[in-house]
This record gives sequence, structure tokens and C-alpha cells, in this order.
Amino acid sequence: MPRYLTMIRVDENNGPEGGPSPELMERMGALIEEMTKAGVLLDTAGLTSTAEGARLRWNKGELTVTDGPFTESKEVVGGYAIIQAKDRGEAFEWTKRFLRIHGEEWDITSELREIAEP
Repeated sequence: MPRYLTMIRVDENNGPEGGPSPELMERMGALIEEMTKAGVLLDTAGLTSTAEGARLRWNKGELTVTDGPFTESKEVVGGYAIIQAKDRGEAFEWTKRFLRIHGEEWDITSELREIAEP
């Protein structure tokens, strides 16, 4: 079965005050449990803010490192999930369910891409 990477993109400067609510975390926990029991979820995690990150770039033989936060970025990857689904349609359905558990106060985007197998 193919594997898919779902990258959750968020605007760090435009999220709900205080981050995810306890209710959202409860709904997310229930969905994660359901996906795990269904054998679909292989791995998932949220990421720390860009203020705690760094960007490394290799360009024309030169390595540069930029410490966060990355003010020029509107959307950043805030979390990810690796799922295994029978096809792209099933991967879409799980991803849509994840997005829908968020309240109207959230503006998030999920980029879904199949993982290339050797």
C-alpha cells in the first residue's frame, strides 16, 4: 500500500490565542487513536515554532545557516503525519477528517503527497 506525507501548514502569526484548545486536542487524540487502530497512521507529530528552528541552505558550493524565527514566511509546516492508505482517495478522506476537527478559528492547509518508493 502506498504511503503519504501530510504536511500541516499554519500561519504562526495568525492562530488562535493560546494555541490548540483542550477540546481540539481531545478530538485529535480520538482521531489519532482511530487511525492507529485502522492501521493507517504510521507516524505523526507537531513541530516547534520557527523561533526554535534553523534553515540550512546549500547553494553553489556554499552552506548558509539562518536561525529562526523566519519572519519572511507566512505559512510554515506546523506538523505532519505519515499514513498508509489503499489509494490517494482514502488518504484524502483521512486528511479531510483531520482538517475538519479544527474549529472555525483555525486557518490551516494540508499538503498531501505520496512518498516515492524505491
